[in-house]
Amino acid sequence: MKKWLSSVCVLLASFGVAQAQMPARSVAAPGTEVYVIAPADGATVKNPVVVRFGLKGMGIAPAGIQMEGTGHHHLFVDSDLPADMSKPIGMVENKIIHYGKGQTEATLTLSPGKHTLQLVFADYLHVPHAEPVVSKKITITVKE
Repeated sequence: MKKWLSSVCVLLASFGVAQAQMPARSVAAPGTEVYVIAPADGATVKNPVVVRFGLKGMGIAPAGIQMEGTGHHHLFVDSDLPADMSKPIGMVENKIIHYGKGQTEATLTLSPGKHTLQLVFADYLHVPHAEPVVSKKITITVKE
């Protein structure tokens, strides 16, 4: 019993150390904004759809590169934002797309019909900033 309890204590202590080593969440510069430059909200477009990302107040750096005042884009297509914005943004093919190389535009092929687009700017670990920097959700219509 003592050996088991000792193992549990070691495990809990190591978990505490791991928690203490978690990096603090990045803080976005005051006034930072992310937005969709194109297409415009309400636009009717044809494939391929070129989506241009806008950013004001911070810089772009690839994922994995920790540099204060930077981050990279994540595009949500027909998707809601995560409920817990303190965790890394997951990837969902054609729905939640990471631009971890520092891209500022994307070319998408979307099915005909209405679609929503929304950007989230996140740090080097794909975690939204402590005050998440999120664009307005726009709606576009893709023609056949």
